[in-house]
Parts: sequence; structure tokens; C-alpha cells
Amino acid sequence: MQQVFAQSMAAALQGRYDYCAGCGHGITLRLVAEVIDELGLREQTIGVLGVGCYSTNPVTFRFDCQLALHGRAPAMATAVKRLLPDRLVFTMQGDGDLAAIGTAEILHAAMRGERFTTLLLNNANFGETGGHMAPTTLLGQRTPSTPKGRDAEQHGYPTRITEMLTLLDGVVYVARVALSKPSTIARAKAAIKKAFQVQLAGKGFSMVEILTACPSGWRLSPVEALKWIDEVQTKTYPLGELKAVGV
Repeated sequence: MQQVFAQSMAAALQGRYDYCAGCGHGITLRLVAEVIDELGLREQTIGVLGVGCYSTNPVTFRFDCQLALHGRAPAMATAVKRLLPDRLVFTMQGDGDLAAIGTAEILHAAMRGERFTTLLLNNANFGETGGHMAPTTLLGQRTPSTPKGRDAEQHGYPTRITEMLTLLDGVVYVARVALSKPSTIARAKAAIKKAFQVQLAGKGFSMVEILTACPSGWRLSPVEALKWIDEVQTKTYPLGELKAVGV
């Protein structure tokens, strides 16, 4: 694992995106970078990244970033935003990092209404470590740890962490978007910008869940993976703005 991570870091330093073919993480990188430049906030931005395939992003982005321990990005972002309240602070976390290892951190940060933005990359599996079941894995979905498909009685139900956060008073803006085709990608960019603007206005916690393809983890071709998002994943995780208070 250390060798793979070192190779990924070296690739990122050379300006390459070292993601599997069809992975949506590279699209997310571009959207975030475009929004920050459109807002003119490159020198005021601090990203806090969790542990996952996206952990090489700090050397790809051209603004300040920090790496957090697994699941602890919300705790680190809380400290950064409170110490530097004039900065745009966001976390980028996978579904395993946020909804499994870091459940307590994200819930308490949202409950307190911390004024940073979380970007949740939901690819319905632990992509970095072989594609095994994550909290967001769908019922019936086959993974190395659920070879017969996720069973509710044995494995529990998918965790809709985004819906859970909408119930908290400190949460101002929550949206779920997808990176499956040009129209949904455009809506994803708009949601990211809106979440950042909510933060800049000092209104409270904001979050965007991004459904992103993992063809290697899903054992699908890149084209099949995009169809799977629209035809299967969105049935469990419907798209749209789930909460927008005074936005």
C-alpha cells in the first residue's frame, strides 16, 4: 500500500491524475478547482482531505491542503476554520472515511453548525482497498466482502448519512449530485459553488454528496459504471437539494 501511495504521489507531482479509468474523482477535482477560481479564492482556500484514492489531491490542487487521519477530517477542519475564520475550508472524504470511520466526527461537526463545507465522494465501496463493502454499499450489491450481495439481515442497510445530517439544526445546505453525464456534472458544479457560498456567508454547515463511478471496484466498464449510477445507485440515493435554509 505504501508503494502504491508513493507512486500516486509521484504521478500527481508530475501533473497526472493517477486514477483508474472511468473514476469520477478527477472530475470532482476539476469542478472544485473551477469553482474556487471562479470565486477568486485560491489564496484563501484550505482543503482538508481524508484517506482514500483522492489522498494525492493536495499535490494536484494549487492551494493549501492538509491530510487528516482516517475519518478525522471534520475535526481538523473545525480547528482550521475556527483559527482562520476568513478562509474557505472544505473537507473531501470518501464514503468509508466519512460514513464508517468518521461517523462521530461528521455528526458532531454538523450538529455544532461548523462553518466549513464537506464534499462526500460516494462510490458505494471502499475503492482504495479493493472494493469491499462500505456503509453506502447497496442492498444486493456484490463486493469482495459480500460475494452474494449485501443482505440487510446480515450486513445491515445502506447508510444515508446525507439524509441523517438534514435533521440537525446546525446544517444549512445539503445536496446530492452525480457525475454520470454532462447535465448532472453541471448541476454538481452548481451545488459545490452554492455550498461554498453558504460557508462564505457564515450561515452554517454545508455538504454536497457526490455519486461518483468506481468501475474497478464495481467490476464494470467505465460506460457501464455511468449507467449504473443513473439506473441503480440513484434509486437508493436520489439526487437533489435535501436541505436549503435561507439559501
